[in-house]
Amino acid sequence: MILPPATLGMLGGGQLGRFFVIAAHELGYRVVVLDPDAQSPAGRIADRHLVAAYDDADALNVIAESCAAVTTEFENVPADSLAYLSKFVPVRPGAEAVRISQNRSAEKGFLRQHGFPHAPYADIRSDADLDSANAGLFPGILKVARFGYDGKGQVRVADRDAARVAFGQLKNEPCVLEQMMPLDYEVSVVLARDSTGRVKCFPTVENSHRHGILDVSMVPARTSGCLAGNAEEIAEGIAQKMDYVGTLAVEFFVVRGQLLVNEMAPRPHNSGHYTIDACVTNQFEQQVRAVTGLPLGDAHAHSAAVMVNLLGDLWFLKDAQHSQEPDWAQLLAVPNLKLHLYGKHHARPGRKMGHFTVIGGDAQKVQESALAARRLIGIRDE
Repeated sequence: MILPPATLGMLGGGQLGRFFVIAAHELGYRVVVLDPDAQSPAGRIADRHLVAAYDDADALNVIAESCAAVTTEFENVPADSLAYLSKFVPVRPGAEAVRISQNRSAEKGFLRQHGFPHAPYADIRSDADLDSANAGLFPGILKVARFGYDGKGQVRVADRDAARVAFGQLKNEPCVLEQMMPLDYEVSVVLARDSTGRVKCFPTVENSHRHGILDVSMVPARTSGCLAGNAEEIAEGIAQKMDYVGTLAVEFFVVRGQLLVNEMAPRPHNSGHYTIDACVTNQFEQQVRAVTGLPLGDAHAHSAAVMVNLLGDLWFLKDAQHSQEPDWAQLLAVPNLKLHLYGKHHARPGRKMGHFTVIGGDAQKVQESALAARRLIGIRDE
């Protein structure tokens, strides 16, 4: 068990890292953040910010020498950097779990190997792979294997010819061709697992997206208790098979009432932001607890909650060329609404700049209030 006032290392300086720093500070820990952006949200509030690349040898050695344990806030940090640090300090989650999650081909292969439900797919590394792909995969979605997120690096393809064109547009990068499924809705499970294998699941979340980016998350999910329980069981099984330690998110498609794993995120997740205001222990405190070996906290929700993402588009509603701060007074006037802004230096369309969460005892009223606030600040349904 690593107790305060020990120093923890965080690779990545975005908003997820910022919330980790806040949670760690509240528990009495110090945090060193490694991120190449001098204006990174987490780096600006950390005890020390190493402005360097994630594979910078000198920066990694500083972390190895000064930190009692290390974690990450996003999956695209080099797994080799985590593996190097693990020679000196506990690294949670481990490099192999991150390596699986940062590559769609490896992730799909992991799901298939261990029998977890997923959409039919094929690995695409060449035009020949497209030529031999099962015709049943069309219409489908061609997704780059690495560095795709929030809808980026994905192209819907109606047939094999369209897939060839899309493969060229994606610069012939290794891809996954996934069959397009008749989607009912989407849910996710965020959990924490400690080094002894104990798991705490947060309530299953129902999610909706706009342009591939998470828009709204609702708890409780409007689904059956049986399906929510099955989602938690699958997520726990994935964590166990990866020998995962830390906070993990598993995203699911619900297709004709059946769960299919979409992807895993080896870190806290946007859809788990509601836990900050609606749960006894939030996902970031659980990450601190798992990383340091503290007992995991109570993960149950004390309130219904709806979380709404605030993207950089809101800064350009009045002038497409110049950013202007939204009128936060409108949101702050809602008594059961909690506003969280990430302190990012520049707004740009599609960039996650903050979120708000509405909480309360009546799930229907919470949903109505959150969607009204969403319209009030200028977010329009399309």
